[in-house]
Amino acid sequence: MSIFTGAGVAIITPMNEDGSINYDELGRIIENQIAGGTDAIIICGTTGESSTMNDEEHIKCIKYAVDKTAKRIPVIAGTGSNCTREAVNLAKQAQEVGADGLLCVTPYYNKATQGGLYQYYKDISDAVNIPIIMYNVPSRTGTNILPETAVKIAKEVKNVVAIKEASGNISQVAKLASLADGCLDIYSGNDDQVLPLLSLGGKGVISVWSNVAPAKVHDMVASYMDGDIEKAQKIQLEAIELIDALFCEVNPIPVKAAMNMLGYKAGSLRAPLTEMTDANKERLRKAMENYGIL
Repeated sequence: MSIFTGAGVAIITPMNEDGSINYDELGRIIENQIAGGTDAIIICGTTGESSTMNDEEHIKCIKYAVDKTAKRIPVIAGTGSNCTREAVNLAKQAQEVGADGLLCVTPYYNKATQGGLYQYYKDISDAVNIPIIMYNVPSRTGTNILPETAVKIAKEVKNVVAIKEASGNISQVAKLASLADGCLDIYSGNDDQVLPLLSLGGKGVISVWSNVAPAKVHDMVASYMDGDIEKAQKIQLEAIELIDALFCEVNPIPVKAAMNMLGYKAGSLRAPLTEMTDANKERLRKAMENYGIL
């Protein structure tokens, strides 16, 4: 059932000076992620600034990632929307260009009911034949997929096989895991809570942190899965300062700044996101130095 087990990267979208997508640099980043052991590429998610892409850019970016990875690891395409019709359209096109799976965020701003969330995922599922990961991130969408709703969707809607849980509420994740009883794969959407989620039966993480430290994130999950809990714990705890810095401003502002510091041509952000403040940039730089990647 699992699309992947381990560390998937919620990959940034590098931009040229004119704000267009820098595909050459995206290719370099994908290659370095694969070399670092990343288990899946998640393209056009929140970290990839998908909300500021038009449909043509969105699908072109997904196709580029599919072609570049060449089936070495799965490519999961972010295709959620606050408009079900748009989400269905993007899902169908992502499948057509070869995506291995979909990451579908809950509708944002218009705040669907639990029944509306069920219908949203059913409508997307009815339009495609590839696995779907629900994405629960209430802090950004204003909507929370309740555990009961997530399990109902998993049991009754074809193709929905997993959830990216970014509520930050470990009690909710525990209840979800208990109710699901294995019918739904759970991925951490919070880099500082990967190990707690793995301990509840999670399959891995869809990670922002992995952009700057793919080998570390992969090794943490792999170590846990291999039974070396102490090593996994050490990797998780050593990264807390860095993870905090990567989220000291709204994602993906800090991670794009970090990638630029590491020598990638990540470029700037699309409005309405703005560049990181000098104070937070210095905080991030210090955290990266302390972590040993700068």
